Amino acid sequence: MAVRTGPAWRRAVPYVVVGVFAVVVIAAVRWVFVGAPLPSFGGGCGGDAITLTVASSPEKAGLMRGFAEDYSGTDIDEGCVEVEIVEQASGATMEALGAGTWDAEELGPEPDVWTPASSSWLQLARDRRAAEDLPALLPDAAPSIANSPLVIAMPRPMAEALGWPDASLGWHDVLDLAEDEEGWASHGHAEWGAFRLGKTNPNYSTAGLNATIGTYFAATGLTSDLTDDRIDAAETRGFVAAVERSIVHYGDTTLTFLSNLRRADAEGHGLSYISAVAVEEVSVLHYNEGNPTGDPATAGDHPAPDVPLVAVYPDEGTLMSDHPYAVLSSAEGPVAAAAEGFREHLLSADVQAAFQDAGFRDHEGTPGADVTPENGMLPDQPAQLLNPPSSGALDGMLANWAELRKPANVLLVMDTSGSMQEAVAGTGQNKLGLAKEAALASLEQFGDSDHLGLWMFSTELDGDRDHRELVPLGPMDGDVGGTPRPDALAEEIEALPPGGGTGLYDTALAAHGLVDGERRDDAINAVVFLTDGRNEDLSGIGLDTLLAGIEGSSETGEAPVRVFTIGYGDDSDMETLTRIAEATDAAAYDATDPASIDEIFEAVVSNF
Repeated sequence: MAVRTGPAWRRAVPYVVVGVFAVVVIAAVRWVFVGAPLPSFGGGCGGDAITLTVASSPEKAGLMRGFAEDYSGTDIDEGCVEVEIVEQASGATMEALGAGTWDAEELGPEPDVWTPASSSWLQLARDRRAAEDLPALLPDAAPSIANSPLVIAMPRPMAEALGWPDASLGWHDVLDLAEDEEGWASHGHAEWGAFRLGKTNPNYSTAGLNATIGTYFAATGLTSDLTDDRIDAAETRGFVAAVERSIVHYGDTTLTFLSNLRRADAEGHGLSYISAVAVEEVSVLHYNEGNPTGDPATAGDHPAPDVPLVAVYPDEGTLMSDHPYAVLSSAEGPVAAAAEGFREHLLSADVQAAFQDAGFRDHEGTPGADVTPENGMLPDQPAQLLNPPSSGALDGMLANWAELRKPANVLLVMDTSGSMQEAVAGTGQNKLGLAKEAALASLEQFGDSDHLGLWMFSTELDGDRDHRELVPLGPMDGDVGGTPRPDALAEEIEALPPGGGTGLYDTALAAHGLVDGERRDDAINAVVFLTDGRNEDLSGIGLDTLLAGIEGSSETGEAPVRVFTIGYGDDSDMETLTRIAEATDAAAYDATDPASIDEIFEAVVSNF
């Protein structure tokens, strides 16, 4: 499960537990999904340094900090340079730059250089700025500083059952296996159950974006020139929708799946958690080394898994995450010169070798010595690279995907105990007010095919019952007593009243039971559970009873109802919330800074 933290230099530290495998991207990881964790500075310039701010995608941010420290203190003609690395998820940076709404308080300083994981993010940002008639901010092209192809990572025994490494495999094989009613039994392994795909949300994650692009290409048989008419074709939509139906749930980062897979592996049932997950090739090496985050700071913290992953390179073609180095037009004069100097440093032989040693391919796509079959990777692959969709087509594809993604069946459970009245410094609001705003904003991310319901909880809201149903679980395109469900949800959220204690255990078990009783086979069945405290209902059930009641069939690999927990504020019981999320193959999110709750909510809803 992933414990994701929030702002003030946003730290979505994956502590998640998306199921069978709790991450450990705890404090050291500092994963950011919407902002920047602690910046990294070099030194040695004194008071008059040229400060170069570089926004880096998370999977290489640890390396980039080291490169920045090496370069900081360098004298160029314009002065001495210090480089600050700010870790930011590519999707979040794209949204802010594309809309021209950079919020320095939320995201940190606007970068001078942006190095996302893929040039597709640059294209999306350019398209969105053009649509808003905003001035150009990003260059038309940006040089690559490292590369890593999108692969379908599979536990080695599963991939070998399909013929890896000799067989030609791809998205059509994934679909065939996902639609086979016998599941893995059709390949002689009934004990592995049904085929389960892990795939991140393409609006947030590069792996999710590239995997989505790859499935659209696979559906058409093309390797370039993916246009709107081909994206909208019925045959294309049918193929993509079928692939999406095989996923267990989405997410804002692949670390959710990899960290939980490691936990499942440690418990001896990794093969029942996930069959495949779309990731960058470099993540296969990091996982097999016992360091899913890839951060050098966490290397060696955990042993290698018993069952390693291998990389399947889709035979229909795949995308290369080219990690472009884009200097923003706002970087002028000495800062622009510093940006050019740091780029040259990143392309130097020593730094490129360091990228290869970390599992990346260099800026020309050449793999390093660790990209070997023994390590689960094939240096002579991929055989076919895809050309990303042209300007405008990417946004059209994302809109198309939003209609085809696997629907959600979600119960939102909000803590309204008296402690939610506490003021949040610097916001002019209390915790409940901020949580309401975040919940209201999240409603926009649910579509007509989704089902959503709302509970509030504290203590003794209805006799001995600690929860109260405000909006029953049902379709977003339906009515609640004559009121459209989105409006009914908004009205009830806005009216949430604070008071009472925290009946955490009884409510969590009841919420899980409700969704389990109304489970949809075609949907992601889940509870989003927000609380700012710990269980205070001493007359109710204990934690062991709760965990036993929600664990269900996690060990058999059957898709359970997942409970995504949000620990809100310093007094939240993150240890317990983590155990709840782990028990249901979900993810825990740490909103210790209440001002981060809007970003946390967005990250949670990205799972659906």
